[in-house]
Amino acid sequence: MATMAPPQLTPGDPAPWFKARTAGNPSYDFSSVAGRTIVLCLFGSAGQPEARAALDGFLTRGELFDDDRLVFFGVSVDANDERLARVANSIPGVRFFWDFERAISRLYGACGDGPEGGGAQLAYHPFTAVLDDTMRVLALFPLRPGEDHAARVLGFVAGLPAPGAEEPARRHAPVLVVPRVFEPEFCRELIAYYESHGGEDSGFMREKDGKTVSVTDHDFKRRRDCTIEDEAMRRAAMFRVHRRLVPEIAKAFNFNATRMERYIVACYEADPGGYFRPHRDNTTAGTAHRRFAVTINLNAEAYEGGDLRFPEYGRARYRAPTGGAVVFGCSLLHEALPVTRGRRFAFLPFLYDEAAARQRERNNPHLGEGVKPYRATSDGDGSKTAG
Repeated sequence: MATMAPPQLTPGDPAPWFKARTAGNPSYDFSSVAGRTIVLCLFGSAGQPEARAALDGFLTRGELFDDDRLVFFGVSVDANDERLARVANSIPGVRFFWDFERAISRLYGACGDGPEGGGAQLAYHPFTAVLDDTMRVLALFPLRPGEDHAARVLGFVAGLPAPGAEEPARRHAPVLVVPRVFEPEFCRELIAYYESHGGEDSGFMREKDGKTVSVTDHDFKRRRDCTIEDEAMRRAAMFRVHRRLVPEIAKAFNFNATRMERYIVACYEADPGGYFRPHRDNTTAGTAHRRFAVTINLNAEAYEGGDLRFPEYGRARYRAPTGGAVVFGCSLLHEALPVTRGRRFAFLPFLYDEAAARQRERNNPHLGEGVKPYRATSDGDGSKTAG
């Protein structure tokens, strides 16, 4: 059984899971491999010279694949590879999937759904995917004639950060940190959008006389927000959240986010000071539908201070790398610490599901003046993360 693949895998995407036969296991569960760097080579047929050369390059460095920090999987679509023993498992670290029906290859985009040009053979486009320990795509390497494919892939792997030391877990907040949700180029586009349109003073929601109202209090929060009105940019942000972040939330929290609230670029500035004191994001009738808050850093290396902290779980600070997200339940007490140098830019949506969308609509009578009513039956606000 396999998941449905994205139209074309890109760095940051979750790698599709599947079960398939190997020489030692009639139904090897690929999802069980998480926790180490994975080299997945969809080479097609070891009878092809380029594929054979790539495999030999990997296998001559077989000592690198130890099943602890690094593992290799090859995907063969040629029954002769098994029948003639052209490739074989080498435990630990090296295994081959028999993909003679091409289910894995279609899942990963190495071949299409039918013959090309009316021919009997389905065109195959071999490549190697490098996956991180959460089984998300780090890089893709097409197999090209005349190149030392294995050296190129293993050179990339050698440049990855070393895994952390094994040690007892420390107390931490129940948050998820996901890198590579937005590409650096898209982060720069969002910051440029803010710079060209400017930001407005950002308030927050409170209950007043039984109504949810927006208030501004610089002793509690100082931030400027720019609402993204450009539809193409909104859809680009939604697409990346749906494709790269929503699956990680489903895996970590068993929650299927289908709606997204807010398309804003937020800016915390050191001068005159940028912060948001400890608060929860779902304590009013107008915000009770919010399930998860998302902070996607757009320039994590360009400022000091400004980290997230969750006071109920100690004094640890959380900051995702540029393009990465910190995700947490809206009921958690959290604060954005003051920015002490530079400017911190972030994309800050809330995620929820269909049941919460209906709850949001039911609470319309409790919204105060200036707070826009919501209709769950329409996605005209761009709230559906699936597009």
